[in-house]
Amino acid sequence: MMKILKGIFLLTLATGRLFSQESSEGKENRLDFTANIQNNHLWRGLIITDKPVVMGNLSYALDAEKKWKVGIWGASALADDKDNTHYKEINYYVQYSNGRFYIGLWDLYNSRNINTANAADDIFSYSQRRTAHIIDLRTNYTFGPSFPINIEADIMLYGGANAGEVILEPDGSYKKNRYSTYVQASYPVISGQKVNLDAFVGAGFSLNGNTFLYGNGKNNFDIVNVGVKAGKVLKITEHYSLPVSMMAMWNPSNKYARIQLAATVF
Repeated sequence: MMKILKGIFLLTLATGRLFSQESSEGKENRLDFTANIQNNHLWRGLIITDKPVVMGNLSYALDAEKKWKVGIWGASALADDKDNTHYKEINYYVQYSNGRFYIGLWDLYNSRNINTANAADDIFSYSQRRTAHIIDLRTNYTFGPSFPINIEADIMLYGGANAGEVILEPDGSYKKNRYSTYVQASYPVISGQKVNLDAFVGAGFSLNGNTFLYGNGKNNFDIVNVGVKAGKVLKITEHYSLPVSMMAMWNPSNKYARIQLAATVF
């Protein structure tokens, strides 16, 4: 796993040289970033924070077709949650996408409410037993236009001591990871209209344990994310439009529901 992380780090460093070469040759700029604002942060049926959140994504395309990218994704809540903790997250990723197929390897680090009895609060710690980082493999595939269903499958490959992913022996040594897995199917109920609507259902399970991250801690399979998401584009000026969305989400396993309002500012 450390070889993989080292490879991602070296790949990220290499983008600086690539970008420098592009600038001198006058090629298209492959560097980009976006920003979102949301009233909360919901992820795979989990409520990460109920407070308003600002999110940013900085990416660099490694090829001219922009299929391969490396990037940094981060987010921060604008206020403390009711437990007096503050949500902050920084992630690193490398990904490939050809429009219909996506695969990405993400390094997730959420610094909110780390229990130092179980996990290290050092962002540079990748200890198999105590790291709060999660190495997350993400995939999704969209079928053809006649059947435009999207299937997503994500597996936590490494880390996650603060999330309960790491199982220890009675003497405190490392035993195993749960490999919590999330699978979701979504379908565009309405598309190509002023307001588009997607419906989705997601389930969670563990590949190597009795429970998994996204559920109530009682089962090893459960439906954890059911909902709909509507989106449209607001034309603000002749040269600026604002994509906005509203999502309604229910988690039958944890027995809660939320509404999310979001906008991509740029």
